[in-house]
Amino acid sequence: MDSVLTSIGLPVALGIIMFGLGLSLTPGDFSRIAKHPKAVVVALLCQIVALPALCLALVLLFRLPPVLAVGMMLLAASPGGTTANLYSHLFRGDVALNISLTAINSVLAVVTLPLITNLAIGYFLPGNDELGLQLAKTVEVFVIVLIPVALGMLVRWWRSGFADRMDKPVRIASVVILVIVIAGAIVANRELLLENAGRLAGITITFCLLSLTVGYLVPRLLRVNRTQAVASSFEIGIHNATLAIVIAQTVIGSVEMSLPAAVYGVLMFFIALAFGFLIRERGRAETDAAAIAVPTMRGAAQPPGG
Repeated sequence: MDSVLTSIGLPVALGIIMFGLGLSLTPGDFSRIAKHPKAVVVALLCQIVALPALCLALVLLFRLPPVLAVGMMLLAASPGGTTANLYSHLFRGDVALNISLTAINSVLAVVTLPLITNLAIGYFLPGNDELGLQLAKTVEVFVIVLIPVALGMLVRWWRSGFADRMDKPVRIASVVILVIVIAGAIVANRELLLENAGRLAGITITFCLLSLTVGYLVPRLLRVNRTQAVASSFEIGIHNATLAIVIAQTVIGSVEMSLPAAVYGVLMFFIALAFGFLIRERGRAETDAAAIAVPTMRGAAQPPGG
């Protein structure tokens, strides 16, 4: 059962998820960087540079065993997914920006994911060359990540009406599949998971919270508007756990390396939901403060006796 799940079930599940992502994309989603360059560049720098550095610091702080440490770095290198788009829509983020970021991140991940994973393996597991993502395995990553997305985009171009009708069902199916994949990974590896549950829960919760916070606060500090910051937060804070699990188990061949993504995949739903309500309340407070400030400024601007 475990072998069937790993060799067939996981790649098929990820393929459906990535195909569903492709159904929602158009070439214009890749060109949107020209319309919102600041928001896109800030979010990508947070995703590609800040998060791996943050994850490395957490791995060292929590003193994870080497294989689990590499699993965390693999998770950090994984792009966002359709779940980020759903959360962004729920909490009034710029969903169009989310779609663009997911599209661009998925392409960049073909390079950044193997690079970060290989650096992590070299640092934490020196001498284990068989675990690395060399050229042949990098090609596998390319096939797993981009081919289903490209097929989905082709279907949208060929039958846009069908793609629109299928968008919502495939999104719902993607979330259901994500839950099933993570549950399957946990059940199949429950003994390993129980041995490391405490340390993995602590680091994955911390990583998810910090990712969401960095994704929101850094754009805001750099004067990116609030709806784009919300989109950035969920894109950066919600990683494609299914991709990390598939890469770990089927491409690299390490079940233990997939455990951080499996634990993260369960907890991030609740953490992201709580974070969404938090930033929504913060947004309301900012709006109220601005509404109070405008009449006050107008009153102060009037001349005495005016």
